[in-house]
Amino acid sequence: MAYMTALYDGSVPLIQSGVYFKTVSRFTHHFKEHVTKYNFHLEDGTVWRLYAWRTKGPELDLKVLNNGLAESQHSFHGLIQVCKDPGTKGAEDLFDDGAGVYPASIDISGTAVRNEGSYTFKFQKEGHQHGDLYMFALPHHTSSFDWETKKRVRDVKLQSPTKGMSTLVKGTSWTMVEPHMPVDMGFSPWHPKRGSVHELSGEAKSTIRAAAAKELTQNMLAQTNLDSMYFSGKALAKFATILYVLYELLGEREMAKRGLDQLKSSFGIFAANKQKFPLTYETAWGGLVSSASYETGDAGIDFGNTYYNDHHFHYGYHILAAATIGHLDPGWAKENKDYVNLLVRDVANPSKRDKFFPVWRSFDWYHGHSWAHGLYAALDGKNQESSSEDMMCAYALKMWGKISQNADLEMRGNLQLAVIARSLQNYYLYKKDNVVQPRQFIGNKVAGILFENKIDHTTYFDPNIEAIQGIHMIPILPPTLLVRDEDFVREEWDAFFSNGRMEGIQNAWKGVIYANYATIEPQEAWRFFTSRDFEPQWLDGGASLTWYMAYSAALGCL
Repeated sequence: MAYMTALYDGSVPLIQSGVYFKTVSRFTHHFKEHVTKYNFHLEDGTVWRLYAWRTKGPELDLKVLNNGLAESQHSFHGLIQVCKDPGTKGAEDLFDDGAGVYPASIDISGTAVRNEGSYTFKFQKEGHQHGDLYMFALPHHTSSFDWETKKRVRDVKLQSPTKGMSTLVKGTSWTMVEPHMPVDMGFSPWHPKRGSVHELSGEAKSTIRAAAAKELTQNMLAQTNLDSMYFSGKALAKFATILYVLYELLGEREMAKRGLDQLKSSFGIFAANKQKFPLTYETAWGGLVSSASYETGDAGIDFGNTYYNDHHFHYGYHILAAATIGHLDPGWAKENKDYVNLLVRDVANPSKRDKFFPVWRSFDWYHGHSWAHGLYAALDGKNQESSSEDMMCAYALKMWGKISQNADLEMRGNLQLAVIARSLQNYYLYKKDNVVQPRQFIGNKVAGILFENKIDHTTYFDPNIEAIQGIHMIPILPPTLLVRDEDFVREEWDAFFSNGRMEGIQNAWKGVIYANYATIEPQEAWRFFTSRDFEPQWLDGGASLTWYMAYSAALGCL
């Protein structure tokens, strides 16, 4: 919004600043009926405008008590707005025009025609009968505005906390266009120019087949029936992907079907809600949460799932596993549709008519990405760590929509993926030509943890560089190249992992980083994954040698 807006109904307003007042002046000329204006010049050189629109009673009459506090001389009825004036020519006139006007709510709508999608913010304007609505847009908005919205962009910019310069836009609606939604993307490895890649050489198939046969001897039940929805979901998705590779890329239908029966049984435990910590419906906020915190008293167990932390990560993996199983057995998808749709509704319900779940719990259509933060107090606001798992959830929604024959869900997933790609390339993933984030920060290549009020190049669990960078890679999926383009991957590799530095990484991040490297050097990644010296400890619990080999071979035309 252009202003901080507060409604008063008889209380006495106080205006307080942590930066001392230099001068406070009241604007004496009449410019809008029943609106009073004050100018605050602060000691840091900034200028703030205060507008007070009275709806009854006397106008706002401020008395400065000291150099950081001003108080109304009486109670006030109406609306008070405060805005920061960047000093751009004409900015004050625009803020004067919008004084007393504010957005009371927003409706979001979207359309899709073939591979072009668009989404529109419709703001409900309330307040003063005279004046226009002004809102600030972020860089990923302005770069995708349609022509009609572009005409209402004004040359007034203001620094946002963590997303670069915001731009003032006049009017009650914005429309953003995504002209290249990944509608052709399926379960196979995908390249922006070549599309889905299904063909592998006989030699590559033989090597991958041996890896898949070995990985299918693992105990699916033991790996998937855990006390964590997150880790269970990762394992379910891992085995589902192995079976897809066998069935579709290798043509090993019988081997895949044998493994599929085991995977259905493992997934069935969750569909029946018989896992170690069953889900329960929580009525205060409206959602499916793990019973783990209720049973143990530990608010942080399973990454805070009971408190709504990371739901799109946790349930995204389960939804992706279900979509993959449903691709292999459409009848199974129909039988399990209601359960999977509950997970979808928890994280991505699009409808106000659904009385059991809030609209878009995780994905923030304004910011262009999700927030992972749950019901915990935080000084720096909401945050999200893993941008790539955000991508994973949108991809899972798209694929489940396709498999369940829900075209609206599929297209919402396509649109989300396109929006996420644009947003992350501005705010999370930094190429050397990034003009959004500070120059001294973009050398980090990734955000680390992006908060509303700060960016911290670290993780919650590991300060090592392979974890900080890797959490924005995992999991490697078909949309990886949509979000992490080849130039970015090259720059990040050169910054942190080239010239033998990978030798010092001896944990599961090694496999993740090499799988990501396959997007630009698939033959080198193939040699790594097929080496006799490959160590199992280099594989993440949600990753398989089968998929990493298939991904590398497909992108490398091997």
